[in-house]
Amino acid sequence: HVGGARWAAVGDSPARLLSASGAEVTREYYFNDAGTQIDRFAESLYAAARGEPTPPDGYAGGYVSEIAAAVVRADPAVLDLPADKAVEVCRREGVELMFTEITRSLADFGVRFDVYFSERTLHERGELELAVERLREQGHVYAADGAVWLRTTEFGDDKDRPLVRSDGRPTYFNADAAYYLDKRERGFDRCLYVLGADHHGYLARLRAVAACFGDDPDQTIEVLIGQLVSLVRAGQPVRMSKRAGTVVTLEDLVEAVGVDAARYALARASVDSTLDIDLDLWSRRTADNPVFYVQYAHARLASLGRNAAEFGLAALDPAAVDYGLLGDDRERDLLRALGEY
Repeated sequence: HVGGARWAAVGDSPARLLSASGAEVTREYYFNDAGTQIDRFAESLYAAARGEPTPPDGYAGGYVSEIAAAVVRADPAVLDLPADKAVEVCRREGVELMFTEITRSLADFGVRFDVYFSERTLHERGELELAVERLREQGHVYAADGAVWLRTTEFGDDKDRPLVRSDGRPTYFNADAAYYLDKRERGFDRCLYVLGADHHGYLARLRAVAACFGDDPDQTIEVLIGQLVSLVRAGQPVRMSKRAGTVVTLEDLVEAVGVDAARYALARASVDSTLDIDLDLWSRRTADNPVFYVQYAHARLASLGRNAAEFGLAALDPAAVDYGLLGDDRERDLLRALGEY
């Protein structure tokens, strides 16, 4: 939905900037296809397919019914299966349908990922157990109350975090630790996370888990925490609730204002502040619309480039410049100021 779409725009922007600056960047989508939320999603699909009420804490709304109908079309025999097997089919087919839709809508939004990483693969490959063992080797794991814990308080967290519950099931934090280790072992020397405000508590625990693995979190991890998005139309807030089914999607925003305006609207403000998007303003074809300022700036820059070419002012080859001539601090300050443009 459009609240999550802010992170597509915000995350893609530094990825582009870092790539343009010569860094080797991999854009990675961590796809949550395991755990309690997916269980609820699968059970909601099964109920919708059978025409039954939404389960407690399940997902409602027209989009759930549409996905359930698509699952039945793909596998008409699903409703004849025992409930547990039918739910598993709903999980597999439903997740695949959602994943296909997500990748398509993001591509239409101009955001393409190099890697789509499935959380479930961490479980299937035994990487959660490997992460616990590595952390135990570092001396930061202990057992208490039948559960397995990580001493994250030694590295700035407000409390220790469980890795394995008392019933033997791994926690989400266990998967987070395994995912961080997986990225480091694939050679990434800096891992950047973009997380919503509801994950603010993850900052300390992610830094702590990096330290528990023996890394310097100041060097290997960076977390951007951003605030929520609100939509306004005709002066009234547009309510969003994924659980209740009243969802404003990325496609809805793009249809209302266009891809470029949508990306700019989501990325232009500080991620530290909540963001109100006035759909009427951003779809208006007047000077009030902020996106026209960006387009005008681009047109002026293109004009400068054409004028420079007419005067024979060729672009300098950076490799041919003698930077040793810039020996004064004020010259460096001037370059930094120019760089802000």
